[in-house]
Amino acid sequence: MEVRYLIDIDPGAILVRYNVKMEKEMTPEEAAAELYPKDEFIRSIAEAIFEGEEDDVVEGLKKAVASGKDPISLINGALMPGMAVVSRLYDEGVIFLPNVMMSADAMLEGIEYCKEKAGTAPEVKGKIICHVAEGDVHDIGKNIVVALLRANGYDVVDLGRDVPVDEVIDAVDKESPLMLTGTALMTTTMYAFKEINDKLLEKGYRVPFACGGGAVNQDFVAQYELGVYGEEASDAPKMADFIKENGDNIVKLREKFHKH
Repeated sequence: MEVRYLIDIDPGAILVRYNVKMEKEMTPEEAAAELYPKDEFIRSIAEAIFEGEEDDVVEGLKKAVASGKDPISLINGALMPGMAVVSRLYDEGVIFLPNVMMSADAMLEGIEYCKEKAGTAPEVKGKIICHVAEGDVHDIGKNIVVALLRANGYDVVDLGRDVPVDEVIDAVDKESPLMLTGTALMTTTMYAFKEINDKLLEKGYRVPFACGGGAVNQDFVAQYELGVYGEEASDAPKMADFIKENGDNIVKLREKFHKH
């Protein structure tokens, strides 16, 4: 019997023939293009935010202001929609942290321009304290959280890295924040969060304490009363918005953000 080797068959053609060939994956730029606002001026600003081009953001804002748009209204009307595209595509795994950081910097540059042009500051959503656990010097996660919170309209008190527990407590005393965040990369440092939780409770504070980082997991955070676990840096502004809309109920926050 003759044996024939099917070496000239195109697998792609077979997939097309039986209608199971996967659609071509979109590039990040193509995915973003479907989400931009339709308004000509707003779209150009949103595109510049996505691309992380600070100069283009400011140039787009100048054109929008020259057309008669209010500078402060452009923060929520143009800058925020651009950052929303970034946040959504980051959540979906289409873009990655360096993209988010560049976009956040471009967003903040745009906010500064709008404030300068209007001669006034936009309304701040609330104050949030961020820090890296005592003994831990790995602050890239915290820096991303800070950038995203500021880009979403929050006044962030950034305590930095390797922050002593008592310094965190003093900051809460002084600032009365909407939320406290902490990040830890090492298992040896994340136990500072439990100490912070206990000291806050001793003082009668019920401030939500959002924790995350490479060493931290949901089971650990759920052990203490004020803890809410954030798996991704992008969870931080979502948690803050949820608190603004629904209050600082820890149970509700966990129901919303914890995986069950």
